[in-house]
Amino acid sequence: MKRSFFWPLVFTAVSACAIPQQLEVIEREQRRLRADSTNIVAENTSLRNELDSVRSNLADTRANMQQVQQDLNALKEKMEEVRYQMDRQIGQSARVGDQRIKDLEGRLGKLDDALQAQGTLLKAREEELRSLREAVRTMSLSKETASPGSSEGTTELPQEKAPPESETVKRDYDEAWKLVEQKEYRAAIARFRDFLKRHPKSTLADNAQYWIGECYYALKEFDQAILAFDEVERQYPGGDKVPAALLKQGFAFAELGNKGDARFKVDARLILQKLIERYPQSEEAVKARQKLKTLES
Repeated sequence: MKRSFFWPLVFTAVSACAIPQQLEVIEREQRRLRADSTNIVAENTSLRNELDSVRSNLADTRANMQQVQQDLNALKEKMEEVRYQMDRQIGQSARVGDQRIKDLEGRLGKLDDALQAQGTLLKAREEELRSLREAVRTMSLSKETASPGSSEGTTELPQEKAPPESETVKRDYDEAWKLVEQKEYRAAIARFRDFLKRHPKSTLADNAQYWIGECYYALKEFDQAILAFDEVERQYPGGDKVPAALLKQGFAFAELGNKGDARFKVDARLILQKLIERYPQSEEAVKARQKLKTLES
């Protein structure tokens, strides 16, 4: 009986000693769990904050990307518009250039035709002059044979003096000149041409030919003006209008050069240099030197 009473007491005593230790372990574990829980909550909060920051940054990045995309699209539209405008301008410039080339080729063709026509006319006039000389020679031989008392091979024709300008010649010239003063240039051209047909040997013939060129120049038909001024030098090389004709011919070539063909400016320089070399002391030479400076600048 005593033995069975002893063991429960021992167990109770042992149990009484074990419970406080277990409680301390449990409390320590609880404290650790609470600390871990607190750390987890803090870490969770930090992660949430970081996640929110990442989301905010991502939203900003997306907004920036959208803005960049919009700017890129706008830039593409501007580039397309600029490309379209450039293509259009290049196309227009090309068309304008082609048209200018065609116009210049047409003018050159006209000049070639006019030169050929002038060459043909010159040949025809040379033939007429030859025929007239033959006719004069035949008439003189006839007079020598028919004249009484004339010795064979000794008769000489009297030298014919150039008569002074008649009132008719002066009147015809003045009528053409009045049309120039009235700026009726086409009518003046026709009247001066008629004057040259009526009075080809007049001392005013070179003046008439010169003013034909001036009328074409005033009408801005520079190719025709060049041909008219060239006739002054060819038909009347000793006339006093040659320097003025060379000067205005050079000016006409320069005007054609200003319209796009640099070759005409080269021709202008050559004409003006020829004027300076042939007539260095003339007033026209002074103007030619001034014009050359502008062409070289």
